[in-house]
Amino acid sequence: MERMVIFFVLSFCSSTVLAAASRRAVKYKQIFKTIEELEATVKDKDVELLHTPENPVGGCLDTAVRCFKEGTLKLQPANSQVNATFAKAIRVISKFTFRGPGKCESSCESYEKKTPKEFLKSFANLIKEV
Repeated sequence: MERMVIFFVLSFCSSTVLAAASRRAVKYKQIFKTIEELEATVKDKDVELLHTPENPVGGCLDTAVRCFKEGTLKLQPANSQVNATFAKAIRVISKFTFRGPGKCESSCESYEKKTPKEFLKSFANLIKEV
């Protein structure tokens, strides 16, 4: 009887852990897909260059994500036909949260400025790594 109870407790705990991991993976896949949609609808000429974190170290991942979230708010749609898709993608990214393992001393302004398409490619690469 005791073995059966222990078995059920262990199976419950492991299924809970697997469910949490899969929710996170689904969330990251959704963010990655949203970034790809933005790449197709973003205006890339005559726009403000954005601070683009590239290859942030482990402790700076949360700062890099924050910089990307702030940068996406400065993006503009390529034309009026993609406004609805563009606005939805911005909303999805603005709700994205990430908690990194440590503190980072660098700020968003310390990163090099790049075009919106390069900015989004770097953001997608960061999401792939996480």
